[in-house]
Amino acid sequence: MPKNKTHSGTSKRFKITGSGKVLRERAGKRHLLEHKPSSKTRALTGTVEVAPSDAKKIKKLLGK
Repeated sequence: MPKNKTHSGTSKRFKITGSGKVLRERAGKRHLLEHKPSSKTRALTGTVEVAPSDAKKIKKLLGK
């Protein structure tokens, strides 16, 4: 049987922790930052856990 390939777009966007949680970066911090308040751009910093409904689909794309 052939091996399943990891979805390359998904692998660049998501990370799976040791305990199996799926992490993602927050959206809205790439461009057009000049008119956004600094409080908003600071709030968008860091990683957050993916919603459980999406986590199952993402894990399948990553082959986990």
